[in-house]
Amino acid sequence: MKRLISATIVAIICTTPALAQIETPERPVTDPQKVQSPVDPNARVVPIGDISASSNLSSAAWSKDGKQIFITTNLTGRYNIWRTDTSGSWPVRLTQSDEAQTGLAVSHDGKYVYFEQDVGGNEYADIYRVPVNGGAVENLTNSPTRGEGGMLVRPRDGLIALVTKLKTEGQSNIALMDSKGNVRMLTEETDPQFSWFPVAWTDDGKSLVANRINVDRTVGEIFLIDVDADIQLRWKLLDWRDTFFEATDISPDGEMILINTNDNGQMRAGLYIWRQKALMGIPSTPWEQRGGKFTNDGKSIIFGINADARSTLYTLDIATNTETALAIPQGFNSLIGSEPISPDGTQMMIYRSGADTPGNLYLYDMTTEKSRPVTQLAIASLLPDALPKSEIITYKSFDDTLISAIVTMPANLKRDGSNPAIVFPHGGPTSQAKDGYSRHATAFASRGYIVIQPNFRGSTGYGKAFQTANAKDLGGGDLKDTVAAKHFLVKTGYVDPERVGIFGGSYGGFMTLMAIGREPDEFAAAVQWFGIINWRTMYRDQDEFLKAYQRSLLGTPEENPDIYDAASPLTYIQAATAPLLTIQGENDIRVPKGQAQEVHDILKAKGNIVETIYYPNEGHGFRKRENQIDSLARTVEWFDKYLKTETDK
Repeated sequence: MKRLISATIVAIICTTPALAQIETPERPVTDPQKVQSPVDPNARVVPIGDISASSNLSSAAWSKDGKQIFITTNLTGRYNIWRTDTSGSWPVRLTQSDEAQTGLAVSHDGKYVYFEQDVGGNEYADIYRVPVNGGAVENLTNSPTRGEGGMLVRPRDGLIALVTKLKTEGQSNIALMDSKGNVRMLTEETDPQFSWFPVAWTDDGKSLVANRINVDRTVGEIFLIDVDADIQLRWKLLDWRDTFFEATDISPDGEMILINTNDNGQMRAGLYIWRQKALMGIPSTPWEQRGGKFTNDGKSIIFGINADARSTLYTLDIATNTETALAIPQGFNSLIGSEPISPDGTQMMIYRSGADTPGNLYLYDMTTEKSRPVTQLAIASLLPDALPKSEIITYKSFDDTLISAIVTMPANLKRDGSNPAIVFPHGGPTSQAKDGYSRHATAFASRGYIVIQPNFRGSTGYGKAFQTANAKDLGGGDLKDTVAAKHFLVKTGYVDPERVGIFGGSYGGFMTLMAIGREPDEFAAAVQWFGIINWRTMYRDQDEFLKAYQRSLLGTPEENPDIYDAASPLTYIQAATAPLLTIQGENDIRVPKGQAQEVHDILKAKGNIVETIYYPNEGHGFRKRENQIDSLARTVEWFDKYLKTETDK
């Protein structure tokens, strides 16, 4: 039964003063009239089948000799393992399964590829292996009540450090697995707010650098674990109160640890000389930095800068403190794999995509400083000259806080206030919309919808204060930021304010439900994938790790009942009038399917236009190609039906 909004909650909603402007990196506010629809004779509607037939890449690993690369991709519609020659070759398939496979690692002797595989998207993976030349697949751990992943192979003997988590617990620990799948625990975390992650082996595999991080990534500690000691020995190398530290690699000589920290309010990369307890920063930037890896000779590091949703990779010469940007086109660029640099140190694996360029695996030559694609995962029709472009814009929200957003603009539009648009909030909320390839934005924009993806308060990339600004205010200030994104589009002169839809998944689905309930006059149609309607039933039904994350954002229902009610779309959904499509995986442990049923039942009883689709054997997101095609097609059809006029269709 719907909980009635109490007088206390009304007082909270109505009397809370406007928040002070939240500090973020300085950048100019965009004049909406400067946003342009390009003239492009090559622009055309991109078929849903072509978008969904293009493959994704989820993991990659080098062969022992560096002559081959193993990748996980859905070339056949399922995420299986393939092998390709580094010099270039037709990919060879190693595994076949309806279940998704990812998290690749190659055995110490080079004979096997290890990987993770769960059941129907339930996120509790076992560790498997397959011979590098194909053959029988073995399940090494076979532990239905425990999940494993995040493998790191020890260089001297092939033992594997990995992350392990029990279904009954929120925390994760580090264990050591032998070649037969036997597991020995290395940590014994008892606090469900914290989890452990292996980072790098040092001292010929005697010791392991590890991170202990809380669930909302506001606190992180770095440890050194003596793996071979008869008595468990751990040394805490770096931790400060209410500060996030994480290690990403250790130098070949074992003296320097490459780290990330938000000690100055923004995430930055640095070097920690642990024996001297000396922390060294690298050249500063107002934007988020992320450390990656040391080069094999230990003379340089690879790190990235995320500047307002666009990422660039750099090398830094440690001796001279000189940084050089890698010659890779602008967009979303990142290292891929636990060991992205080749065994001989000459090449590096990079995943890159852009708004008009679907993602591919690239190899960057460390000597020539040139890059080339190793894979071609997109169907031929998805060429840059035919795909919509994007731009980063900035607007002021209700409290003058600067909000950045990605706008994907269709070509050949008239600035006459007649065009439809879609506001597309991201998931998380501790995440960020990045300027890479988006199947959804491509499908929408190629059909004439202007798309805006706001990085509302709570997003990463804009500093610690901004990231934590929506704690205990979910669907409050961040929703206002999202509604302001619509108003920005209207001010461009292109958009009809009566023909704007909203779409999102996970937290973006929550924002969609909150928007049509709290701001029922703003959006004419809505589609939400696996979104949250009721934080109370979420807390009751979801996985223990997600419960811990929810506590970091809202506390518990018993501690903060009014905050829970104020933050739940359930409180406002009776006011919703927009037609709503919901799509949900039946095995979702993050947002259980009861959330979808709850919103469907409420709106159906109220007489609203509502439709709900469930996919069996899918979790939080849809991995099977037929469901990817169906979900995108249904979403486009819904907006076409409720946002477009006969002239548009």
